[in-house]
Amino acid sequence: MGLQSPSSTRTQFVIREATVDDAEAYARTHVAALHETYAHIMPQQFHEHYDAELPVMIRNRRASLADDDGVTSWVAFDASGAPAGIAKSGPGRDDDRPDFELHHIYTLASTHGSGLGQRLLDIAIGSSPAYLWILNDNPRAERFYRRNGFEPDGITALCGPVWHSKPMFRMHRLQ
Repeated sequence: MGLQSPSSTRTQFVIREATVDDAEAYARTHVAALHETYAHIMPQQFHEHYDAELPVMIRNRRASLADDDGVTSWVAFDASGAPAGIAKSGPGRDDDRPDFELHHIYTLASTHGSGLGQRLLDIAIGSSPAYLWILNDNPRAERFYRRNGFEPDGITALCGPVWHSKPMFRMHRLQ
């Protein structure tokens, strides 16, 4: 998707392409948002795993941000400069969907309803055709993506063991 200029949402958030220097803030925001987003779905062991793996996630995010693999990450900061959301997109990883993939968007619960998720989506994939995966029993995310033209495409899978083999489904937007 290329380099994006800094953006703001109702002057509350600044969103920019993440750099290697953002690796720790990105990973910490990712873990915090995982806890908030999946508190109702995932067992305590899931949350404990991500807390314990945070140093590894920071190292991996740093390496990922240094790699020019066509995947782009964004980080959003609130008015105080604290990270408030993240997004990642790039070439499709599914063999049957080589088009563009939204890998993830996560915003902290304190930002829900602010428009931050929409801005991250707009920056990460624009109006391009794309696909994504979401966990079952995540109605807030499903409503958000449906509002943005995504529909389930009938493909389902189970997450890996870290995600306790929870069921997920794929959504796509053709436009």
